[in-house]
Amino acid sequence: MSSRSALPPSPPPVEIRTWPDRGALLADRAFILGALVKMHIGPGRLGLLWSWGAVGALGWALIGTAFVAFEQSSDVFSAVFGVIMLAMGACCLVPAVILVVIGLRRDQEVRRLLEQWGALDRDPASDAAYRLPGLSLVWLLGSFALCACGLYACFAVPAGAVRGDDTYGLMALVMGLGFIAWLIGLIGITKAFRHRRWVLRTLLGVPAPEPLISVGGGAHR
Repeated sequence: MSSRSALPPSPPPVEIRTWPDRGALLADRAFILGALVKMHIGPGRLGLLWSWGAVGALGWALIGTAFVAFEQSSDVFSAVFGVIMLAMGACCLVPAVILVVIGLRRDQEVRRLLEQWGALDRDPASDAAYRLPGLSLVWLLGSFALCACGLYACFAVPAGAVRGDDTYGLMALVMGLGFIAWLIGLIGITKAFRHRRWVLRTLLGVPAPEPLISVGGGAHR
């Protein structure tokens, strides 16, 4: 890997593999799996995801402030202030959305590489280091709390709004922040479950549950 951000290559095809023995294969597999797991579910990835969410929330807060300013504007200065807030909010929100999308695409590639390198062989002694149940739990609980706060802001707060006191701009501001929190939390929960699924299916060899209904329509177990 030429840099810390570069992804490792896929395993070479069977016909051109040049590992001298199984020990060399397991050593390369362990090194690359360790890097990939860190890229996928390491503490830095959680902090980075939440940082993108915080930048997006800041952007929406500025946009929501612009909505409130437009709604309550009584002179040209309020309108100018709203335009400035709207521009600043867009400058924060748009890059945050782009970075989240890039991160999701990168995670998809990382998961593909995890499947490929993990399927090369099994090494229970070293594979235990990739399970990371404590870190997965941190991802899960932290993301669940973020989702709960976001759903509360999206539904409970608008439901308790008082006509005449709570403006539409203020409700849009709160609901937008709640949606961002819910979305970032949902991404974190999904990553935690996908890591657990990879551990079970690839490292431990637990088969996936068979569908109850076949393609032809017949039920089976």
